[in-house]
Amino acid sequence: MWRIRGLTAARQVLQARHATTQAGFTAEAIPQGFFRHHPILVSDGPLHDEQRKEVARFFAPAVVARRHLPDIESRAAAFAADAARAGGTCLLDELALRFTVEVTRGIVGIDNSSLDGMCRRLVSFFNQPPLDVTKPDYGRTRAQWARAAFNALVPIARFYLADVRPAIRARRRNPGDDVVSHLLAEGYSTADILVECVTYGTAGMVTTREFIVMAAWHLLENDELRARYLVAGEKERFAILHELLRLEPVVGHLYRRVQEPVEITDGGSSWTVPAGDLVDICVRQTNTDPQAVGEHPAEVCPGRTMPPGADATGMAFSDGAHKCPGRPLAITETDRFLLRLLGHGPVLVQAPTLEWDNLIEGYILRGMRLRFPAAGAADTENTEDSCPR
Repeated sequence: MWRIRGLTAARQVLQARHATTQAGFTAEAIPQGFFRHHPILVSDGPLHDEQRKEVARFFAPAVVARRHLPDIESRAAAFAADAARAGGTCLLDELALRFTVEVTRGIVGIDNSSLDGMCRRLVSFFNQPPLDVTKPDYGRTRAQWARAAFNALVPIARFYLADVRPAIRARRRNPGDDVVSHLLAEGYSTADILVECVTYGTAGMVTTREFIVMAAWHLLENDELRARYLVAGEKERFAILHELLRLEPVVGHLYRRVQEPVEITDGGSSWTVPAGDLVDICVRQTNTDPQAVGEHPAEVCPGRTMPPGADATGMAFSDGAHKCPGRPLAITETDRFLLRLLGHGPVLVQAPTLEWDNLIEGYILRGMRLRFPAAGAADTENTEDSCPR
């Protein structure tokens, strides 16, 4: 296995179209012939290119700005205002999850069920035993694989019965302008649609929640940066969020299997990664590569000069064929929600605990508690969760 810690080398691996394939998210354990349409997160080649082209109409920057922004802004304002009016304290990770699920499920087309129920079902997907993609059989014992299957199949069955099946039935009767309606029109089977909805739910809604909490943590502990964020225009606010995500990528490792030899040139050196080898792109290290991002790579510097063609977030949204199509939506959601929330002047009562999820190779932040001025000085010691439901 090759570990890549340089931004230039990482981009070359990810942009080696058809010479590398997805190896993260247990992609290589999914049978190729099981689905009529292989899930977009783990597919490769012409099929993946066509899938990306089709979903662009829902997540492209212009589409997000034109079609989804009004709904995002209204929901962000409502969630933030309700939290501020509730008094007492509020757990930000719960509030952020409800917001991201509420926004994204309407775009995907699975909004025919209870919001709180869907949130619980999506979170349950991450209750998995540890794995190691570098080891045979992912380093799991038979008992761990049995537990992984049970912990995955039961939540998937619940998600299908409570969320996906009602959505499919509703869209068959009355198609809308959403992902599920599009998949039905393209002839996707029920199993194919279910897996895509799981992908959008876990890789989209839940991971955006983590970044919202991380970004809020940075902004609440940095008075100068928070003040700058609250008065800035959209371009500058996005630059701040991009820089925070460069430093705090939600997914920490990207894995690729080399199918054809890949030539890498970086820093005056060159080498060849042979076919069959596994590549681990260490996102935190690539994003703080001083040769690529400049001086003080571990400090927050919005508007930082990046190499030509490199994203301002580094590898946080990946690159090449598997670059995250939901990037514009995730940044816009985070921005509008934080802008409204911080506008109510919350105080950080309790910092979150930091844990790690082996499936997505990313952080989990829980227990970040906020108190709003509306709660009054008498509520300083009140730790009751009063987030609106």
